[in-house]
Amino acid sequence: MAQRMTTQLLFLLVWVAVVGGAQRRTTRVRTELLNVCMDAKHHKEKPSREDKLHEQCIPWRKNACCSANTSQEAHKNVSYLYRFNWDHCGEMAPACKRHFIQDTCLYECSPNLGPWIQQVDQSWRKERVLNVPLCKEDCEHWWEDCRSSYTCKSNWHKGWNWTAGYNQCPVKAACHPFPFYFPTPAALCNEIWTHSYKVSNYSRGSGRCIQMWFDPNQGNPNEEVARFYAAAMGGAGLHGAWAPLFSLALPLLWLLCR
Repeated sequence: MAQRMTTQLLFLLVWVAVVGGAQRRTTRVRTELLNVCMDAKHHKEKPSREDKLHEQCIPWRKNACCSANTSQEAHKNVSYLYRFNWDHCGEMAPACKRHFIQDTCLYECSPNLGPWIQQVDQSWRKERVLNVPLCKEDCEHWWEDCRSSYTCKSNWHKGWNWTAGYNQCPVKAACHPFPFYFPTPAALCNEIWTHSYKVSNYSRGSGRCIQMWFDPNQGNPNEEVARFYAAAMGGAGLHGAWAPLFSLALPLLWLLCR
């Protein structure tokens, strides 16, 4: 009887390992981490060359998740992409707006965000990115260039008044300079898009953080970053799945063979 129960438990452990491994292999966040596009509103199904990308989106033209039309719309205020008005508290400083355009290009065009893609249940997208490690200089420059611009909210994903067909400040939300709502660079980058970014302690060129800004003539540095984090996540997943199972299986085998 004891041997029978031990055998059943052993088979159960093996079944959990096999099924669990199969589930991990079919879950996008575990396997398709490199050279992928999000399942979102304007993203292509697969990245490919786009020779006619517009202005600030040009760095991704060799391999992009965005179309040329999407890249053009990314440079417009209240474009058809999301009907989002950057000038909701008066005209945004051009230096500040450049960062938001670049942020949009990274989000729409980059095929190197796979390690941070998460499934979501939203009407306009099925996937998003979470805690992308943004290089600290990119975040600091973004915050510095926006200090003189105004906004009325710290989370730009939700809470707007959309009755006019584009975002307006909600009732009783006062316009203040960016530092009022974002007192530090980390507050801006981490909070504005509900933790899509998480400011990294690493610097540009380290191979450990995603760059919003880069010279395409020098290649895309985010490819190396994606490979590093994909390898780290893959190794952790494999070890985490099998190590505890083997620790339980070995004593059961010993009991079975007594």
